[in-house]
Amino acid sequence: MPTEGKVPARELKRRQTRERLLGAAISEFRRKGMVAAEVGEIVSAAGVAHGTFFFHFPTKEHVLIELERREEERMAEELTRFFKKSPDLPSALTEIVRVLLALEHRLGTTLFKDFLALHFSTTRPPQEEWRQHPVIVAVVEELERARDRGDIPAGTDVFYNGVFFLLGLYALLITIPDTASVREPVIEKYVTTALHGMLGPSGS
Repeated sequence: MPTEGKVPARELKRRQTRERLLGAAISEFRRKGMVAAEVGEIVSAAGVAHGTFFFHFPTKEHVLIELERREEERMAEELTRFFKKSPDLPSALTEIVRVLLALEHRLGTTLFKDFLALHFSTTRPPQEEWRQHPVIVAVVEELERARDRGDIPAGTDVFYNGVFFLLGLYALLITIPDTASVREPVIEKYVTTALHGMLGPSGS
């Protein structure tokens, strides 16, 4: 009988296998992108049978969903630490951009674009409630604080402003070239436009 609090050997092995598969799949996605990635290459690198992949991940897209869950938690923690400093609204929006670009650096351009494209996928499993996405929660809560401080007009719908800002930013980062001279002015203009939208006609 397993000691209370100790993970049973079978469950530990299952978790280890899942982690190996996840790591191998992410490496394959980095090289080829999700669509071109081959399950055969993934299971070979992980040292498991072909069917084992589908036991843990029904589709390749489910690998991205797992990666999204982990990276969103990491980004949300980073954003939350920054937001505790009570930044002004422009600084808060700029930090969101910075955190996303740091994610691109960690994942590589190919996997990063697949990661962002997941938010627009028509084949993704049914959408979870938005509060299950910690980045959305962190951004919306910060906009709520900005509204409470009077930085954003009282009637502003901060939920839709936050979601639209994130989705628009994702779309930009997927579609515009990653050359700094092209990307930076576009993103700067996007942040400025979003800021004006949140502040309303009287905002500066």
